[in-house]
Amino acid sequence: MLSSEILEYYRQGGERERLAAGAGRLEFLRTWDVLTRVLPAAPATVLDVGGATGVYAEPLARAGYRVHLVDPVPEHVAEAAARPGVTATVGDARALPAADHSADAVLLLGPLYHLLARDDRVAAWREAARVVRPGGVVVGATISRFTSLFDGFVKDYFSDPRFRPLVERALVDGVHHNADAGRTWFTSAYFHRPEDLADELTQAGLVVRRQVAVEGPLWMTGPRLTEILASRQLTDLLLEMLRRIEDEPSLLGASSHLLTVAVPR
Repeated sequence: MLSSEILEYYRQGGERERLAAGAGRLEFLRTWDVLTRVLPAAPATVLDVGGATGVYAEPLARAGYRVHLVDPVPEHVAEAAARPGVTATVGDARALPAADHSADAVLLLGPLYHLLARDDRVAAWREAARVVRPGGVVVGATISRFTSLFDGFVKDYFSDPRFRPLVERALVDGVHHNADAGRTWFTSAYFHRPEDLADELTQAGLVVRRQVAVEGPLWMTGPRLTEILASRQLTDLLLEMLRRIEDEPSLLGASSHLLTVAVPR
């Protein structure tokens, strides 16, 4: 399933708190906002593939959905299974332990950017297409091609001369290859161009309905973002404004994450 490098990165436990503050918190709030608008109504069945420790699975279960989580990291699965209303299984996005047409919605919020080979990403999309029921929805998260370049300046990673080669390669072929999972930088991943996703989904038997910028460029605002998210009023305004421009094509590449909403062909 996962390479030993990526598995070790996630075994450090960063997923427990990653979405709780700053840009991670914005990612969660925006992803949740989109899900509330594109998922079928509860009590639909949701398969949360690559759902990590269940950060989305638990609120979905609380909202009345039947949620089963699949993740390749055993520690994630154990933690997710302890959440109220969530069941969880160790598994691979490319070979899901689920029957054909058994879910009303399939979430791929974690696996796609850790499948560096195109054939593996298409296999994950194809498995989602197999599992989702006719009339259901598939929602996949990907990372923008330019994220490591922006992140290098936001977090001063370029001060380490080893970081620039990672960025240079990612800009060329999308592969962010970080063989040392112990560094602060993100583990190895694939970074998409927004326009490249349609071909992957078409090959997998899915049709793109929408592409949505999750954070827009505001994930790069640093301490100011923390101040905004500390205010309920400013947070509500932020979410309202981002909703208005979420599918603006000229802004998709500036967002750290994209959500692609698709349906079976």
